[in-house]
Amino acid sequence: METQNIEYKPSWRDEYLKVIVAFANAEGGELIVGVDDNGNPIGVKKSKKLLEDIPNKIRNKLGIIPSVKIKKVGDKDIIHTFIKPSSVSISHNGKYYVRSGSNSFELKGEELTNFLIEKSGKTWDEFVEEKAGFDDIDIKTIDEFKKYAVDRIPSIVAEKDYQSISL
Repeated sequence: METQNIEYKPSWRDEYLKVIVAFANAEGGELIVGVDDNGNPIGVKKSKKLLEDIPNKIRNKLGIIPSVKIKKVGDKDIIHTFIKPSSVSISHNGKYYVRSGSNSFELKGEELTNFLIEKSGKTWDEFVEEKAGFDDIDIKTIDEFKKYAVDRIPSIVAEKDYQSISL
């Protein structure tokens, strides 16, 4: 049965690079080629060639180096590709994928933004909008912030220098 960290495929296709990206961007995982969706071995042809081709494609297209091994199940060759979680974001053809349950999903919009920020090791607070200036800040929002911050910073209520508060 496929899981968060295991995906079965009957044969290799380059489109499975998306699955490998999803594993790398999540908790890592294992792509097993030569099995049906239930994990029953059906074997692969030209396993020695695949043992060379798969890691080369992954390294050349994704920039990561997997562990790829052939395992014999009876008289059938099964290829196991192990992907470690990556500390940086990995993309395939400019798209980012993550693993959730037994599925790989493309990240878009806010999910993609949050993912890229998280992988960068920063928080939203650390990003500076170079095009914005103090005049773009809403003074009413600063006054509202002062009300919420009074328990942690009692002196903030009396602060009149809005620029020092916003830094």
